[in-house]
Amino acid sequence: MTTHVVVMGVAGCGKSTVGALLAAETGARFLDADALHPEANVAKMAAGMALDDTDRAPWLAAVAASFEPGEPLVIACSALKRAYRDLIRAGAPEVVFVHLAGAPELLAARIGARPAHFMPPALLASQLATLEPLGPDEAGVVLDVEAPPSQLVRAAADRLRSPAK
Repeated sequence: MTTHVVVMGVAGCGKSTVGALLAAETGARFLDADALHPEANVAKMAAGMALDDTDRAPWLAAVAASFEPGEPLVIACSALKRAYRDLIRAGAPEVVFVHLAGAPELLAARIGARPAHFMPPALLASQLATLEPLGPDEAGVVLDVEAPPSQLVRAAADRLRSPAK
């Protein structure tokens, strides 16, 4: 079974919820990559400003450095661009991505329902514009967040147990 997993997608897709449940299901440690953001990134997003690639570089380096050989780990991380996923893969070449995707209206409603989070609903459009779907050569699976978290975890765990892409 794959031991290095990134649960990815835009804000509001359920990365943290599904990631934590998937980690529990697979016996892996869970890490929310939001905890790895430098304070400046958190402040910038909280002020309604989108991060650029320069802002994301140290954060993505920290995400990639979190994977250790032999230690199963599930990380919730947006990983919106192929280049970001390539940086993560540089630290963990065998990583599998679980892309949680959904309708913009559903995602916006979810973001609006969590007012204590630093990511404001206004930044969803920029995340959707930045998102590059998994390429055919990237190990991973795309799951529709219309399904309940337990079903998403089951589908992700099945994919992780399967040797095929």
